[in-house]
Amino acid sequence: MNKKTILVTGGAGFIGSNFIHYVMKKYPEYEIVNLDKLTYAGNLENLKGVDDKQNYHFVKGDIGNRELVEYIFEKFSPIYVVNFAAESHVDRSIEGPEIFIKTNVYGTHVILDVAKEYWQKNDMFNSARFLQISTDEVYGSLPLESEEKFTEESPLKPNSPYSASKASADLLVRAYYVTYGMPVLITRSSNNFGPRQYPEKLTPLIITNALQGKPLPVYGDGLNVRDWLYVEDNCSAIDIVLHKGKIGEVYNIGGGNEWKNIDLVNLICEILGELTEKPVEEYKKLITFVKDRPGHDRRYALSIEKIKRELGWNPTEDFRDGMNKTVKWFFAKTKSYLYRE
Repeated sequence: MNKKTILVTGGAGFIGSNFIHYVMKKYPEYEIVNLDKLTYAGNLENLKGVDDKQNYHFVKGDIGNRELVEYIFEKFSPIYVVNFAAESHVDRSIEGPEIFIKTNVYGTHVILDVAKEYWQKNDMFNSARFLQISTDEVYGSLPLESEEKFTEESPLKPNSPYSASKASADLLVRAYYVTYGMPVLITRSSNNFGPRQYPEKLTPLIITNALQGKPLPVYGDGLNVRDWLYVEDNCSAIDIVLHKGKIGEVYNIGGGNEWKNIDLVNLICEILGELTEKPVEEYKKLITFVKDRPGHDRRYALSIEKIKRELGWNPTEDFRDGMNKTVKWFFAKTKSYLYRE
């Protein structure tokens, strides 16, 4: 094929939109098709700067709509699929699991199956690639006092309807590789942070609430630990896995930045204090401990030895620098919202 077309699902969301910006900059010759349902977490504002390019195409729709997905394959003939599309908020999955099963399991099945049939029919298996974007949450939880990290060989032990739906999708993708020889890859990343994230997740929620003088909710005792990964580092890892990863393999993508939730909230307050020249205590006094969520995983940590060894990838963004960029981005957005006429 003379050109490479990537179908990005969920490309108006947080990681998907950042990935599209990354690809458009690095591979200006690629065609990009963005399929997004534009649920509450999808925002076309995230695509400003690429949405007017001739090689960018947006299609509004559901990955579970087989007829639409078949149309996209016939019209654009994508050689790569990167499946970001997912319901991803744990609290929402506890309140209503059904949409998570529909999107994350059935939706993945539809786009996987259509890709398989189209690529088989057009003899594209040798060049095509289907990359499933997954999460460290499929592995379950690690004890706080442990130094253990999840590897790609760790058993899947999801503890929420969200993580169970993502683990289910991963197993479907694996089955298509084993059964049909489908050219698949899976990445599992740790907690992402950075620009364009919907403000229901921890970092943007704390930043935007603090700037508006609202409570800063922290679950339980605040000692749950997450490994934080700057979103552009995740995009660079996804890029290298897509182009150089071994078919059928899983690759963990971690930032190597383990932080207790309460420590992260305090850090954001300190950065905001520096940025706004207000006393840090004005922000810290907003910290409010709330009832813990059911089945709250205690600690996540990923070993990235495999992707380092096989593909030469390492995260490059300094954690504090990345968090400064993130806070400044949301500060600009929130300030514009608060003071608009």
